[in-house]
Amino acid sequence: MDPARLRDSTQIVLPTGTPDRIHRDLESEFSVTIVEDGPTARVIGSPLVIKDVSRYLTRRGVALR
Repeated sequence: MDPARLRDSTQIVLPTGTPDRIHRDLESEFSVTIVEDGPTARVIGSPLVIKDVSRYLTRRGVALR
């Protein structure tokens, strides 16, 4: 498997300015780890959880990269 594809299926990069409340909600609702990475944050989890997180963020109006 291509490493970039695996990484894309196991993490989401949150855009700058995503409210801290969203970070807390993600950690309480899903089995993920949030890693601060300068002005952005990475949400790391299993591929299935990342799909659920992506849908959750989209419903809350968070634009994903």
